[in-house]
Amino acid sequence: MPSITSWMRLEPRCRDAEMNTSLQARVYDPLWLLARQWQLGEFQGEDNGSPVRARWRAEAARLTRYHSGPISPNTMINAARYDSSRVPLETLVERETVRPASAQPAKPEKLRLAAEAGQHFLRMLDLQPLSRDYRAVFIRQYPFPALTPEQRARLDRDSLNFFDLIATRVPDGRRLYAAFRSTSPGGIFIEPALQIAPADLAEVEKAAHLWRQWFEALFSEPEVANPSWLPERLEYAFSVATRLGDREHILTAPEYSEGHLDWYAFDENAEVTLGAAADNAPTEITRTVIPAPVSFRGMPAARFWEFEDAQVDFGSVDAGPADLGRMLLVEFALAYGNDWFIIPIELEVGSLYRTHSFVITDTFGVRTLIKSSSELGAPHSTWRMFQHSYLRGSGITNPEANMFFLPPSLLKSLESRPIEEVLFLRDEMANLAWGIERLVESPTEQTLSRFEAYLEQKRRRGPESLPQPGTASETLHYRLTTEVPDYWVPLLPVRTEQGLRLKRGTVLNTGGVPESVPALGRILEAGQELSLF
Repeated sequence: MPSITSWMRLEPRCRDAEMNTSLQARVYDPLWLLARQWQLGEFQGEDNGSPVRARWRAEAARLTRYHSGPISPNTMINAARYDSSRVPLETLVERETVRPASAQPAKPEKLRLAAEAGQHFLRMLDLQPLSRDYRAVFIRQYPFPALTPEQRARLDRDSLNFFDLIATRVPDGRRLYAAFRSTSPGGIFIEPALQIAPADLAEVEKAAHLWRQWFEALFSEPEVANPSWLPERLEYAFSVATRLGDREHILTAPEYSEGHLDWYAFDENAEVTLGAAADNAPTEITRTVIPAPVSFRGMPAARFWEFEDAQVDFGSVDAGPADLGRMLLVEFALAYGNDWFIIPIELEVGSLYRTHSFVITDTFGVRTLIKSSSELGAPHSTWRMFQHSYLRGSGITNPEANMFFLPPSLLKSLESRPIEEVLFLRDEMANLAWGIERLVESPTEQTLSRFEAYLEQKRRRGPESLPQPGTASETLHYRLTTEVPDYWVPLLPVRTEQGLRLKRGTVLNTGGVPESVPALGRILEAGQELSLF
């Protein structure tokens, strides 16, 4: 009776007690092994040499110019100088004003900062050898402005308790800073009303000078409101520039929201000039390194008797018919993972690079020039990694080739919980939209729930102002209007020259004294025009 013999696996087997013969893994049929290599296509390679040396030549240029805010086409300006080694771009773009603009703001704000700054000045004053104590003198000369009855009614309970606690115990740091800086940039002005003894004047000026340096270096903030922030789009826009080759290169980030800033946030901008063409010429760099095989978890083991770890199971990856990216990743990991090499090259952040040549030398001494994918022609040159597109409307369709931008971004940042949160709702019945301030920053720089503050103000007015539960037998009453919560800000559709926009309005408070209720947060800030797209 005929039979079919099928081999599922070949493995060395030894009947001796010693394992030496098994560990040798001898092959007694080399012709069979050569046939398997031919069957798998291993003889089709033109060159089986392994890379042993890589030589990379490029030019590098550090960023030298920075422009905050959107920029119009055909703009030619000398933008501000920018040193990427000092300030990361996220800090420069997203920073806001922290210190209040005036010594006596119209509304209580930054109470905690003002109190802690005044308390720190008293500590620095105590470190000076003085003939008498001047703490009470500064507290009396620079007190916190008294709150009006309207301001006390609007403050939440925690902020009001904090103000009553510190109002008579520490000087107002905002007024201290305004008084000390009311002279030349390097000098300190001590008011004669303080009646500082002549023997103590030098020590007091020293404490004030050190405190002023501390107060100015505590935060990195712009001189005015952040021009990079676009209130109408609720995002940032800015541009950077440098000189690379024989011309200027401008990279514009037109729609940066927040978080981590990387290369894909920038587009080439060929319609503006920021003045970087006159800056320093780029630097030619050459790097010669030894290529290293790419390694990743779960990749096929290189040793004969080594088993792969079970941390990554590529066989259990579930990929649908349209999930091309995942299937390519699995194909790379299972079939071609050991065919890739990595070239370790250290680059300076905040620089723009352009590759000139890339030469690989293998074990046979053959040198091969690796061309860029942009030189391969269609369809291989239609997409490239790390490639910047041109801004829409520039008329340029072919992106710049061989460019690599390493932005000066933060490696890791600290983020707190949101201090401000606004909900945007559409009201089709009223033909408007609402901006609901859910969370804002309180005067003590804490997160304040506008809903809880709204209920607290109603409790202060009396129990009759709180919403009462209705009953089924209650007589129906028709009202002309109902009270709108003070944290609901209307956004009215207005037709402008640029198109239809949503502009901020105000609601008449009918629950108490009739008055217009403004927004309290920065997103819907009443002190500036708001026109949302």
